[in-house]
Amino acid sequence: MKNRKILLYALLMVGLISTRAAAQDKKQFNALLVTKTAGWHHESINEGVAAIKALADRNFFDVQWHQEGVAVTDKYLQNFQVLIFLNTTGDIFKDDEQKAVERFIQSGKGFVGIHSASDTEYDWPWYTKMVGRMFHIHPVIQTAKLKFTNNKFPGLEGFTDGQFWTDEWYEFDAETTTGLNYILAVDESSYNPKVAWGEKKGQGMGSFHPISWYHDYDGGRSFYTALGHLPTIYSEPAFLNHIYAGIYWAALGKK
Repeated sequence: MKNRKILLYALLMVGLISTRAAAQDKKQFNALLVTKTAGWHHESINEGVAAIKALADRNFFDVQWHQEGVAVTDKYLQNFQVLIFLNTTGDIFKDDEQKAVERFIQSGKGFVGIHSASDTEYDWPWYTKMVGRMFHIHPVIQTAKLKFTNNKFPGLEGFTDGQFWTDEWYEFDAETTTGLNYILAVDESSYNPKVAWGEKKGQGMGSFHPISWYHDYDGGRSFYTALGHLPTIYSEPAFLNHIYAGIYWAALGKK
């Protein structure tokens, strides 16, 4: 009898320790990282994936990465709080997968788009509204000056107004929705925005050329940044701080 009591006590203690360990190991949130491409494939995807995994380790959240073959269903998406599109391009989701993503956001979850996420799913109107503006064209990679807006969203601490930054400067089409909160822009007077791809031309966006914004959307949250073309950018602390602020807000609604 005594040995049985000792055994039961030991089992109870193991259970308590396991429960406590599980609670301590529970991450802040779970992120689904998608890098699927059906168009241009960015060289920086590998560096981007490594950077976001490092952000997850540093900031105690979990990230699952899928480049191809992920089954985007309601059941699978219920495991996550935020969906990250890193340099995705083209038409990457089937109709039923698109509907699952819509229900995911409508349930109060979040979306983060990095760089060519705005060059993705042009024929999915709901998605284009979630991103906020879609890619039109870009000139050659150049150094330009960043510009702050009046919005003090977290994730700008590593940048300075007028700072030089080298990237691929997207020119965007008109807003696809209302209520976009712009947080970062580029000074077109500091680089040459003119470009021609055959009949498709770009002249720049004028005195206000936004490159990063966020908004509440269809019950959830959406953050987008156009920065992130070059592989070396994913080792820049300012940029990593920038995208983590977007991921954190999109996942939890905190800023």
